[in-house]
Amino acid sequence: MTDNDAPAEPDVAEPDVAEPQAPEVAEEPVFEVHELPGGARSAIEAVLMVVDQPVTADELAVALELPVDEVTAIIEGLEAEYEQQQRGFTLRCINEAWRVYSRPAYAPAVEKFLLDGRQAKLTQASLETLAVIAYRQPISRARVSAVRGVNVDGVIRTLVTRGLIVEVGAEGEQGAMLYGTTPYFLQRLGLSSLDELPPLAPYLPDADVVDELIEQGHG
Repeated sequence: MTDNDAPAEPDVAEPDVAEPQAPEVAEEPVFEVHELPGGARSAIEAVLMVVDQPVTADELAVALELPVDEVTAIIEGLEAEYEQQQRGFTLRCINEAWRVYSRPAYAPAVEKFLLDGRQAKLTQASLETLAVIAYRQPISRARVSAVRGVNVDGVIRTLVTRGLIVEVGAEGEQGAMLYGTTPYFLQRLGLSSLDELPPLAPYLPDADVVDELIEQGHG
């Protein structure tokens, strides 16, 4: 048997090697306001119901990814609808910013419910906050917090609801809401004007000291 007569080696198929695949990444669902029940109109209404400070149409448009013109039209439509239906709440625009408020016509009913037929007493925190506002008005929430050294958001809401303080404008470019006392506040204290308040102001920090406290709080 010659070398040429040697049996041929059998062909051996190479095993298939699967190419590595990149792991599948689940796509995050895209938030679409228009896909919510009620669409953009209900979404805007829900936001306006919970905000502590008035918000502009631009801010709502950015947050909800909607055209500003559409947001403005929806807000104006809601305002007209609340007025036509004489709802217990209304939309008010302050410095081009919107927020839901109870309708002034129903203030006596709200007050009666909150007082529950009694002379409701304010907490110590409420009295201290009210004193700061009375002597330093108009004053922002941040400045009141700086003077007292604690967050006063809840106390401010209580005093507004009781009718003792009210929003009186906005401060500077940042638009921080300013608060002042109401005629009802004077009535409850038996005063005819703020000039009759006891001489407590000298015991409160000056404006520059308050600004320093605010800066320290944000540091």
